[in-house]
Amino acid sequence: MSAMLAGKTALVTGSTSGIGLGMARALAAQGANLMLNGFGEPAQIEALRQEIEKTHGIKALHHGADMSKPTEIEDLMRSTEQAFGSVDILVNNAGIQHVSLVEDFPIEKWDAVLAINLSSAFHTARLALPGMKKRNYGRIINIASAHGLVASAQKSAYVAAKHGLVGLTKVIALETAQTGITCNAICPGWVLTPLVQKQVDARAQNEGVSGEEAKKRLLLEKQPSGEFVTPEQLAGLAVFLCSPAADQVRGVAWNMDGGWVAQ
Repeated sequence: MSAMLAGKTALVTGSTSGIGLGMARALAAQGANLMLNGFGEPAQIEALRQEIEKTHGIKALHHGADMSKPTEIEDLMRSTEQAFGSVDILVNNAGIQHVSLVEDFPIEKWDAVLAINLSSAFHTARLALPGMKKRNYGRIINIASAHGLVASAQKSAYVAAKHGLVGLTKVIALETAQTGITCNAICPGWVLTPLVQKQVDARAQNEGVSGEEAKKRLLLEKQPSGEFVTPEQLAGLAVFLCSPAADQVRGVAWNMDGGWVAQ
C-alpha cells in the first residue's frame, strides 16, 4: 500500500493537532498532498508543514479558515482546488466541546458547537462533491464520535452534532452510492486530545485527584479497555477507508472505542 494515494489531495480540517494531525500524517505517508487547517502559533504550524513535506516528499499547505464561518470554508475549498487541482479526500475533523446541563447551556456555545462539529462538514462536502463527481472519485471521512451513537449527560450540543454528522454521512453515502465516491464516519471513543485533556484536568481539580487517577476514572466510566484510542490507530482506519478494499464501505459509522458502544 506504499504511496497508495500518490497524486491525490487530502484536506483535513482541524489538523494542526490531535486526531486531525494523525490523519494528515498518515495520508501524507501514503503519498497524498495535504491542505492542513487549524489554529495555532504560526511559526509552529509552518515548522509542522515543512516537516511533513520533508518527511513524506509531498506538498503541504495550511489554510487558517475558521470552520464556524461558511465564507472562510468556501475560501478554504477554493484555495485547495486552486493549489492542487482537486480535493480527492476530505476529512472533516474540526470540533469543539462544551459541557453543561441543557437548562444552563449558553446559547452561543450551542450555536458554535453545531456550526463547527456539524455544519462545517455540510459546507465542505457540498463544495467538494461537484469535483468528486466530475472525476468519479472521492473519499469523505467524517470524524464523529462514540457520542454520535450513544449519549452522555451534559453534552447536549456535542451529542446532537455528532448524531447529526452520522446522519449526514449516511445521506451523502446514499446520494453517491453509484459513483466512485464513498462517505463514512469514524466514531472514536476517548482519545487523549487537547480537548479531552481539558476534561481530565477539570476532573482532577474537581475531585481532588492526580491527573493519572482522573484519566483512569474518565476511561473506566465509558471505555471498558481502560486505554485511550490513539490518533495513529484512527488514522490507520482512515487509510483503509481510502483504499480500494473499502470501495463498498459506504455510509458506515465505524466505532473505535475500546468497547464503549458494545455495552
